[in-house]
Amino acid sequence: MKIIPTLILTFLFSFSMLANISQSEREVLVKLYEATNGKQWNNKWDLSSPVSTWYGVQVQEDKVISIRLADNNLIGEIPAEIVNLIGLQELDLHKNQISGAIPVFIGKLKELKVLNLSFNKLSGSIPASVCEMANLKDLELYMNALTGELPMQIGALKQLEVLSLFNNELVGEIPNSLYDVRTMKVLLLNSNKLVGGLSKDVENMIALENFSLFDNKMDGQVPFELENLNNLKEMNISYNRFNGLVSKDLAVLDTLNMTMLNDQGITVLLDVRTNRNSALVSED
Repeated sequence: MKIIPTLILTFLFSFSMLANISQSEREVLVKLYEATNGKQWNNKWDLSSPVSTWYGVQVQEDKVISIRLADNNLIGEIPAEIVNLIGLQELDLHKNQISGAIPVFIGKLKELKVLNLSFNKLSGSIPASVCEMANLKDLELYMNALTGELPMQIGALKQLEVLSLFNNELVGEIPNSLYDVRTMKVLLLNSNKLVGGLSKDVENMIALENFSLFDNKMDGQVPFELENLNNLKEMNISYNRFNGLVSKDLAVLDTLNMTMLNDQGITVLLDVRTNRNSALVSED
């Protein structure tokens, strides 16, 4: 009599393993595998096995919720079909050899909380649709070859805590909307080609702990409002063209002590004063 219940449980378990996601979602994963040279991955997928056994894939309630394939020798482009994984909460493809553009309709991934495509060979601009992912907390696209300006509506990401875009070819000014993201803890925009000033509205980013604009082309007065960021522990805004005097507290925070470049490309140090009526800069 015990044999029948055992057979039933075995059948149900086997069925659940085989039917763990829809055929359409499985096809998206297969497309990703094929588009990024899956046969050469460090940790390959056995396409004949249930999806729940595939390396780096997490399934919950019959939907793919996480893909973690960092440092796994992915070579190729991210297929546009990836946006059909509507339950996806995490996509981590850090440190591979992914080229091409970020899928233009990436914003369809409404549940996404973590998007890490850093340390690849991505090109093109950051799609404006990224601003539609209202649940996004971590956006890391650093160490690529991304161009163009930051999306104007990036401030719509009201839950964003980490924005790491350093070592790209981004141009233009920091969108005003970004200063309204009060949840931001880490903002790394260094080693791009950003221009314009740093708004005094930066003081709105009350959770900010780590802030870097190092090695851009930004100019204007360094806003004293930076001093109002009580959680700020690390900052580097050097090697821009900022001018004006700065307080001792700000200078201490900056990793390179407010070392700037003047219009002739000569290294200058901003004057550190407690009296705000003091002179502007002194050449190094």
